[in-house]
Amino acid sequence: MLKRFIKCTGKTNEKWVEVLITYDPIEVEIVKALLESGGIPVIIRTAKVRPYPVNLGKMGEIKVLVRKEDKEAAEKVIQGCKNGETLTK
Repeated sequence: MLKRFIKCTGKTNEKWVEVLITYDPIEVEIVKALLESGGIPVIIRTAKVRPYPVNLGKMGEIKVLVRKEDKEAAEKVIQGCKNGETLTK
């Protein structure tokens, strides 16, 4: 897993921060696609055990993480989407 992480990011000492915690896997995929399309790398973390559809408390949480330096931009994208804004350059 660490080798895959290093390959994707190129670094292991980067600081990653949470920008979204949700219980909806579809919301996570939409946010991930939006952020990555804007050049913001994303890591998804969850405590779910895949074979069991358990969404009790923290076990159901899905966290979206971005690099610390991308946090502000990522939060703007997420907030804009929640407000129904159109994203333009």
